[in-house]
Order: sequence, then structure tokens, then C-alpha cells
Amino acid sequence: MRRKTLLVVEDEKDILQLLSYTLTKAGFRVILAQSGEEALEKLGGEPIDLALLDMMLPGINGQEVCQAIRRTEKLKNIPVVMLTAKSEEDDIISGLAGGADDYVTKPFSPQVLVARILANLRRRGATGTEGDNEQAEPIQLGDLFLDPARFEATVGGKPVVLTLTEFDILKLLARRPGWVFTRPQIIDDVRGYEYSISMRTVDVHMSSLRKKTGPGGADDRVGAGAGVSS
Repeated sequence: MRRKTLLVVEDEKDILQLLSYTLTKAGFRVILAQSGEEALEKLGGEPIDLALLDMMLPGINGQEVCQAIRRTEKLKNIPVVMLTAKSEEDDIISGLAGGADDYVTKPFSPQVLVARILANLRRRGATGTEGDNEQAEPIQLGDLFLDPARFEATVGGKPVVLTLTEFDILKLLARRPGWVFTRPQIIDDVRGYEYSISMRTVDVHMSSLRKKTGPGGADDRVGAGAGVSS
């Protein structure tokens, strides 16, 4: 099996070297970039399995790189993990709202960083793990169609570009139409028990889902009774 290729974008040289050493030692193939412009150039080259982006880059910042990834057909399904020195909730939510799948704050634990990257690769299927048969079965709910095995979503036959977390939340709700889930329940199902993430980020993902799926999607077909409770 080929090694997974990570694009690591960080403007601080010492941190970039630490990331390169940590991730190479963990078995990944690492491509480095020190600016958003360089990152976009390298994204246009060889296939990338996951992008690790520093949020605060000079010029084109990490959030703008992430948005460019989501707008590009051949790149839109790449898992994106944001790396930020800020632990402020609003900055984390801003990155997630921009299309990131996950985040790690500086200073970071190398073990936690590698674990988060592996988790995102597994969830996207980049490690070849498909999960059980039920989880891989397509879901048809009115105009909404989800194919977990292909990571594809359509509403009324039109493709919808979702982040990894958005797809997993929509899949959870679509498999249980009419159910009401608490924010901790959604986090536990989508990310795993005791995953460290703000409850408010669930609202951000739900808002994004409603905008992307529109009528016939998350609101109308998943159900008025379905959704999020406190």
C-alpha cells in the first residue's frame, strides 16, 4: 500500500520542520509549503490525501486555501485539517465554516496531531477502510441521496459538495429521519466519544448543511422533528 501524501502548509520554518519530522516518522509522505500561494501551486500537481493548513499565513491565508480546495472539482474531497495558534472559539468556527474538516491548536502534541490526521483519513476512506455494510449502504430520502461508499451527495439529482463532517452529520440524520439528537450525541457519533470540540461548531455545520442542501435536503427531508436539541 502506498504511503499517504500530506500537504503541510506553515510559514514558520521551525514549526514546519517539526511537522515534517513528526509526520514522516509516522509513515506519511510529506510535501511542504510556506505560503498559501505555494500551497495552491502544489495542490495542482500530484495527488494529495490530506492538507494540513496553518490558518494564519501571509498573503493567501489558510482559510482562503481551504475555500479554494472546496471550489475545485478534483480537490474538493480532500480532508482539510486547520492548524492554528489561536484557541479562541470564533477562530476555530471560522475555519470550520470555511470548509475545514478538523482543527489542531498550537502548541500541539505530536501524538494528538497524528491521531487526528489518521482519524480524518479513515473517515474519508483514504486508508481503504469501508466500515460495516450498513454504514456503506446508499440512502435515499425524498430528493436527498447519499452514497457513503463514494462520498457523494445529491439533492434532486444535483451534486452537493460537503465537507467530511457535514457528510457524516447528514448521514446520521438521514438514517434516523424524525429523530432529535443532542449536540453531544452528534459529536459522539460523528467524531467519537469524548472528542474535544466545541458544541457550537455543530450549529455551524447544521447551518452550512441547510444552505447547501436547500429545499428537499437537510430541513425538508431529514424532517422537521429531526435536528439538534440543547
